[in-house]
Amino acid sequence: MTLDGLRERIDRLAGLADADRDEARAAVNLLLSALESGAVRAAEPTPKGWIVNTWVKRGLLLAFRCGVNESLAVPPFHFRDRDILPTQDPAAGGRNVRVVPGGSTVRRGAFLADGVVVMPPAFVNVGAHVGAGTMIDSHALVGSCAQIGAKVHLSAAVQVGGVLEPPGAMPVIVEDDAFVGGGCGLYEGTRVGRGAVLAPGVVLTRAVALYDVAQERTIVADVHGVLVVPDRAVVVPGSRPAGGDWARGRGLSLYAPVIVKYRDEQTDAAAALEEGLR
Repeated sequence: MTLDGLRERIDRLAGLADADRDEARAAVNLLLSALESGAVRAAEPTPKGWIVNTWVKRGLLLAFRCGVNESLAVPPFHFRDRDILPTQDPAAGGRNVRVVPGGSTVRRGAFLADGVVVMPPAFVNVGAHVGAGTMIDSHALVGSCAQIGAKVHLSAAVQVGGVLEPPGAMPVIVEDDAFVGGGCGLYEGTRVGRGAVLAPGVVLTRAVALYDVAQERTIVADVHGVLVVPDRAVVVPGSRPAGGDWARGRGLSLYAPVIVKYRDEQTDAAAALEEGLR
């Protein structure tokens, strides 16, 4: 079946409240295989910018509708999940991927490119796309439909939130060569630009303003609800005074991520982060 044919089939079945379960499962399995091979993505870059493939996300929602709960016991552990979304064998795609023993899970419908390393424990959810040479460190989450570029470093305890609903919403995106420090949280409506560096503890959502002291500007979510961290920006956690006399009288402040500088072409992520924190 062609991708256009699969798209039409998914759109038709996703719009039917009483879709035939066997037909829906067959279409979902084709979609999951296409996602795992990299033939389709939940969102993708184009010459005009990133676009959401809404039909893909509708197909993933259809997977939850047509799947049935199934128990799995690997003593002493016990699990129960939709049978159509099992864990994935990373070697099945024939790519050079390492998933180090110790409790990590890559769910069906996720794509891992050559050279990806997943340290334990970590979780890569359905619809995620992880580019070549990327490191996913311990206790990291790559949420549903998240798009992670090539040669990205997701440090320990990084949380890249999933965005499955509504189907038209842009997932979290981390572009090539970005460095995301330990304990960072990237949630709905966040796109981290190419080569950007996030210091440990930075939290970004579309509701948070980003303060660029290097270029003396405030960056907020665009008309599509996406907060964009500029390419090669170095971002650290900061704070700003809370408004109002009552808050000022008590010395209250609010969290505020701050761009302190921009990397040049010769500065690696570690050096840029160290200098920015100083």
